Amino acid sequence: QEKKNALRQIMSPEARQRLANLRLTKPELVNGIEMQLISLAQAGRLQIPVTDATLKQILKETMGSKREIHITRK
Repeated sequence: QEKKNALRQIMSPEARQRLANLRLTKPELVNGIEMQLISLAQAGRLQIPVTDATLKQILKETMGSKREIHITRK
């Protein structure tokens, strides 16, 4: 419950919705990101509120170098 309240203060509604959608497929990743956001906010190293665009950037950095597979038809 405390985590939910902290995230509600830190994040914009759009960013919270994006994390909720992502939680359906990757719950362990979302838990890690939530803890990272809370610790960054407590340290004062995060601009509050976290917007959807900022969250997208954090997700892109966290997910790292995911290989993309391209299928070409001939």
